[in-house]
Amino acid sequence: MDTIASLFSFITWPVSWVIVQFHKVYGAIFGPDTGWAWGLSIVSLVVLIRICLIPLFVKQIKSTRNMQALQPKMKAIQERYKSDKQRQSEEMMKLYKETGTNPLSSCLPILAQSPFFFALYHVLSAIASGKTIGVIDEPLLASARQAHIFGAPLAAKFTDSAAEVAALDASLTSVRIVTAVMIVMMSASQFFTQRQLMMKNVDLSVKTPYMQQQKMLMYIFPVIFAVMGINFPVGVLVYWLTTNVWTMGQQMYVINQNPTPGSKAQDSYLQRLLKSITQHGEVRGRRRKNIVKVIVAKGGDRNENERRFFVGLSKAGYAAQADGTVIKGDTLVAEAEGGAAKRQQPKRQTKAQRQASVHQPVAKDTEEDSEPAAEEAPTSLEKKPQDQATTEAKDETQADKPQRPSRANSGSSRQGKSGQGQRKGQQRPKHPSSKK
Repeated sequence: MDTIASLFSFITWPVSWVIVQFHKVYGAIFGPDTGWAWGLSIVSLVVLIRICLIPLFVKQIKSTRNMQALQPKMKAIQERYKSDKQRQSEEMMKLYKETGTNPLSSCLPILAQSPFFFALYHVLSAIASGKTIGVIDEPLLASARQAHIFGAPLAAKFTDSAAEVAALDASLTSVRIVTAVMIVMMSASQFFTQRQLMMKNVDLSVKTPYMQQQKMLMYIFPVIFAVMGINFPVGVLVYWLTTNVWTMGQQMYVINQNPTPGSKAQDSYLQRLLKSITQHGEVRGRRRKNIVKVIVAKGGDRNENERRFFVGLSKAGYAAQADGTVIKGDTLVAEAEGGAAKRQQPKRQTKAQRQASVHQPVAKDTEEDSEPAAEEAPTSLEKKPQDQATTEAKDETQADKPQRPSRANSGSSRQGKSGQGQRKGQQRPKHPSSKK
């Protein structure tokens, strides 16, 4: 570890200068030789470094979003080359190259602050050895060696011997208890940070190398820090515990306010947004409007969480607009809003109802076809007013005998049986020469 720290000795001077400047401020409050003054100086160093790393953190978020946008294409590649793992890896790397996405971007903040970490380790090792380094001169060195955090010297390590700890005016038991507690807290915070990223802010519907990488980091990083932590001075443990807590809080904020599409965190966020819209009747805040605007612009490419959000808006009587606002209407169709409203199935009919529905149109058509024929009969008879008496006499005579319906009206007579009863068609008058 000392060899690695010496590689970053070029940055020890600015790190020691920053610590000394913060020590002047906190020393005036808590006393220059107290553990609070030196411990808070290290904490302030962490905060300053993490603020400077915010642009890298933003880049990490954007890269993560790009990875999420590539999930459908990754899934297609997995399905296409599921029997050829080598070809699958080649196509994945080709996709990363074409889109300019780096799956290792989640490690950027850690890699960026590594030089500061090793530089601080180099400074604290020099303090433990009684050597001046950077801007820390003899008076500051003596003050730092007297500083204790919960009974453990700032430069003491878990692996130090009793003689080394005694030289720093402390007991071996106090040093090991304090360092053990800090190592456990450091590893636990690292594990919780990775776990909430995996469980809440990752689209679990698609398995990709990115997910495998995050799952691996969730278990490997805490083990690495636990093993390496026994060789860290107390001041370095303060540094690393502070940066883990910062990362955990920063990630919780991002997950709650800008979750990954398709994740559980997005579902929770959209449900909170839906509740806020229902209560206030509008989308409050420009950031929320931008999120609604982006979801509206996706159209049919929305994920399950976003479709559920639009269905909830529809049921509440609201419709999302392209500018991120909502309007209230009396009747809204979920498909028009991009929702996934289910089509209602017709009720199942009994056998008797199905038979009745089959015969009912036939009877209706029969009535419509037979009525004009019945109405035309008197019209044809009215054309011969001079033979009206003769015709009536013949009809009375023919009424006594059963008549056979004509061929033209036999169809309508049969159809009339299913409608309003059997009807006789128009009778053809007999020739006068025929016998009665």
